[in-house]
Amino acid sequence: MQIRIDDLKGPEIAALLQEHLADMHATSPRESVHALDLDGLRKPEITFWTVWDETTLAGCGALKQIDAGHAEIKSMRVAQAFRRRGVAALLLEHVLGIAAARGYQRLSLETGSQTFFEPARQLYAKYGFVGCDPFAGYRPDPNSVFMTRRIES
Repeated sequence: MQIRIDDLKGPEIAALLQEHLADMHATSPRESVHALDLDGLRKPEITFWTVWDETTLAGCGALKQIDAGHAEIKSMRVAQAFRRRGVAALLLEHVLGIAAARGYQRLSLETGSQTFFEPARQLYAKYGFVGCDPFAGYRPDPNSVFMTRRIES
């Protein structure tokens, strides 16, 4: 598997993100969907990575800077054919390493509270994320779970 910064221009990533957004809208009410589309992910404060198995897109994820010491994980998604094969853990470890290298002291995320999101919540908990209050403009929402962890530099 190879992880690389992506410019979000390829048809494979457009399709994976469209699938991601469709799942989010099928699972959560519109006002509780915080996933970003292609344009939202192209903002300068966001770094976006893709994971490739040779020429096949296996997953993606992003890191959004909130401020000099705090960042947010966005758009973590694993392609259906690669689920339960360690892609999410590989990418999360990569993002944690980048966050530490950039000097962030805290890394946070928002995910869903529904059963659909249980595997994601379990993965984040395994890597030391714990529940927290809403951050960076999020509001309390029964459909959202907010998680955070300290980063060791």
